[in-house]
Amino acid sequence: MSRSALVSIATAVPPNVFLQNDVLTAAWDIFGSRFPEFGTLSSLFANTGIVKRHGVKPFDWYLEPRGWPERTAAFLEGAEALFIDAARKALSDAHLAAADIDTVVTVTSTGIATPSLEARVARVMGFRPDVTRVPVFGLGCAGGVSGLSIAARLAEARPGSNVLLVAVELCSLAVRHDELTKANVVAISLFGDGAAAVILRAGDGGATRIDHTGEYLWPDTLGIMGWNVDPEGFGVIFQRTIPNFVTENLNPALTQILAGMGLTMADIDRFICHPGGAKVIQALETALALGQGTLDHERQVIADFGNMSSPTVLFVLEQARAKGLPARSLLTALGPGFTASCVSLAHAA
Repeated sequence: MSRSALVSIATAVPPNVFLQNDVLTAAWDIFGSRFPEFGTLSSLFANTGIVKRHGVKPFDWYLEPRGWPERTAAFLEGAEALFIDAARKALSDAHLAAADIDTVVTVTSTGIATPSLEARVARVMGFRPDVTRVPVFGLGCAGGVSGLSIAARLAEARPGSNVLLVAVELCSLAVRHDELTKANVVAISLFGDGAAAVILRAGDGGATRIDHTGEYLWPDTLGIMGWNVDPEGFGVIFQRTIPNFVTENLNPALTQILAGMGLTMADIDRFICHPGGAKVIQALETALALGQGTLDHERQVIADFGNMSSPTVLFVLEQARAKGLPARSLLTALGPGFTASCVSLAHAA
């Protein structure tokens, strides 16, 4: 079988920049007098590793309670703009036009759009009428890796065709004023907005190939991460301590995934991970038996952009690719399910 190869990768963020200290000050104003535990939980903001983040709306927009209609309108406007920005950059880097794209895979979990985003931007982008559309919803933070896996298989099914993956998330729109919970404070301390686009093609070589893909779904873990849906909008679910779960469970799961690829941990020259936050990065280094500080691109991305859910690992991949990939890398991300998703990259210098 002709393996898919990475043709280009690009990222995009909205123009509004939020400094972590300013977010903490605003959170104190909103929650400090209503949520007795906020004083203790406020230390989370300093422990995330985040310096700044980006949002689709100006800072003051988030200071007022918002419901479904306003959140959905903001999602459609912001997600379409980020989709176009990231996709056009990826097309430019690949020296392609939108009319050259045969399949579009759109990954998101932070808003609902029907028709889906790639249909909404098709005219502006210039996609052909016969382009194949594959919208994917609900993969959360694992969506960047799982989406890459899906896009790679679609490219391999039609060698020579161009497959565009766009992962776009507007996590900031899930800010809730009504939820006086630790999970909501964690979300406010972590999440930002962004998009990433990747173009794949099979059949004509390429320096970086998608060699293998794999997933592991832990049983009885539905409550670890996800959304509650109510009249106000999405509300984040974090019911277990994710860093502890990573430390205790990730290594055997990845060992099993790699065995299915005919690989072992020792075969991996570089792990490229979704950085959920500073403590998750530390847990990843422990679970993968890496020296503390090894996941340097992950720390830089979380510092500059926060946790953007699905596109975040693709931001890390973009940085790692720019610095030069080793012979074999493993992309990993964890998401609702609770699921580990992996893609093995083989790179020829």
